[in-house]
Amino acid sequence: MNWWTRILDFISPRMCVVCGERLSPTERSLCSVCLLHLPRTTYQFSPDDNPMAQLFWHLTPVERAAALLYYEPHSELARLIYDLKYHDRPDIGEDMGRLMANEMQLARFFDGIDALLPVPLSRKRLRQRGYNQSEMLAIGISDITHLPVVTKALRRKHFVKSQTQLSRHERQENVNDMFELRDSNLLEGKHVLLIDDICTTGATLTACVDVLKNIPGIRLSVLTLGFTKT
Repeated sequence: MNWWTRILDFISPRMCVVCGERLSPTERSLCSVCLLHLPRTTYQFSPDDNPMAQLFWHLTPVERAAALLYYEPHSELARLIYDLKYHDRPDIGEDMGRLMANEMQLARFFDGIDALLPVPLSRKRLRQRGYNQSEMLAIGISDITHLPVVTKALRRKHFVKSQTQLSRHERQENVNDMFELRDSNLLEGKHVLLIDDICTTGATLTACVDVLKNIPGIRLSVLTLGFTKT
């Protein structure tokens, strides 16, 4: 942190988004205590056989699947993601992306990955929010891994309604035919890592993979910040 940032931090102290305590100059978004207590999944150590990876078995060709943290409604992670998505805090996404990258690298999760592909938002939702939270996560991951972030290859055609309160079947119906390719040349022959904030049933990620899987030579894996406990 440079001297100018330290001055700004003195004038307007940064607070932990979970507990509200003042952050130290070296802390980002979360204090060290809250960061330590976030519930890790450790799925990165068995990326082809874990509860998240099993969602895609026999449905779609996903090589690796992992989430950094367990997600539950009204939890610390839920509060963090709510601030990221609805309180104009794209910095939280970048900070959590860096955390994901640092911890996933310990399991060599990014070995062989060629590009990061954040799940796109619809134009309407992007205008409302001002940024794509999945892209912010990807930018944070890229900051550590130096993998390129691809945002022009896939488009979300429309936004029907939030997935939050939908059943497994309703989630799948809600995302059917939602995505389309814009430029497959950007992904040909690459191992692409799809990035999203939360995986619950895998419906949104499966819908993306179904559009991407026929690109010549493509390989697909998925990574999310949170995985919903069932």
